[in-house]
Amino acid sequence: MAATPKSATLEKKRPTAKASPAAKRANTSVVVVRGHNGALRRVALVRVEPVHPSFGQLSGLHDAADALELKSGVALVLDQDTDEVLFSKNAQAVLPIASLTKLMTAVVVTEANLPLDEMITITDDDIDTEKGSRSRLKVGTTLPRGDMLHLALMSSENRAAHALGRTYPGGLAVFVAEMNHKARELGMKDTRYVEPTGLSSNNQSSARDLATLVKAAHEHQIIRELSTSHEYAVEVGNRPIQFRNTNGLVKSPEWDIGLQKTGYISEAGRCLVMQAKMAGRQLIMVFLDSAGKYSRIGDAERVRRWVNESAHTAAALPVLVPAKPKI
Repeated sequence: MAATPKSATLEKKRPTAKASPAAKRANTSVVVVRGHNGALRRVALVRVEPVHPSFGQLSGLHDAADALELKSGVALVLDQDTDEVLFSKNAQAVLPIASLTKLMTAVVVTEANLPLDEMITITDDDIDTEKGSRSRLKVGTTLPRGDMLHLALMSSENRAAHALGRTYPGGLAVFVAEMNHKARELGMKDTRYVEPTGLSSNNQSSARDLATLVKAAHEHQIIRELSTSHEYAVEVGNRPIQFRNTNGLVKSPEWDIGLQKTGYISEAGRCLVMQAKMAGRQLIMVFLDSAGKYSRIGDAERVRRWVNESAHTAAALPVLVPAKPKI
């Protein structure tokens, strides 16, 4: 298999791309002006925001052809029980992993055996200053640690994940050190964490390492249950607020998902990891750097159909050897 780039090769200056039609519509305002004939007319003013390509796009990972025509720049499917690789595409590439980070956050919190009923309060320290993302957990919101863990896994709540790390015994720095220690313990040699949410593009890993993490996280019943929960309501400001799973596949009757986590920042593209049962096998799937909003879900569906059809026809599952990415 051709060598794929490590993170050091991805630190390139990003060219500015044209905004998509959807982005243009989102940044359009209408003003009324008077024309040369004195008549009033409406004119649309468009403020175009630069669309930054992801690290995977910059490194040419999407140029690698694959048998399933996946939209993800990186993909890996393996048998959880035997570690047999069924499908591989740029699996050694080291990329930002966005909110897939929260899976390690959950593992560290769970294995520390911290009381889940202990109340944690959102503070100014939990506000996202990295990307400026919004949150429905206002400063001052107090919830049990178990609820914070639930929202971080199910709804990818950044303030909840940050609060879990901040309130860890010893503080945030100790928590991040524990995340990296756990990664080394699991043999995740391509992985580095700098914070517990995934908002930083410096949180990086490879598909092979993430498959290892999924396997370790799946051993914890609470992570399995909370990550696949359909929805959950918590009291915020004396009123219930409903949170939903960021992965709609958990509600699909076509899927038997045991664990999942989604992620997105511009540097990482759309990401998804899952443990799911299909064709009588327990499989782990990793999709990184998918360009479209729904393409990671589409890729997962392609893999599911491929596995099921191959099982019915007793066909061998081919392992992809991707073309060398353009650097």
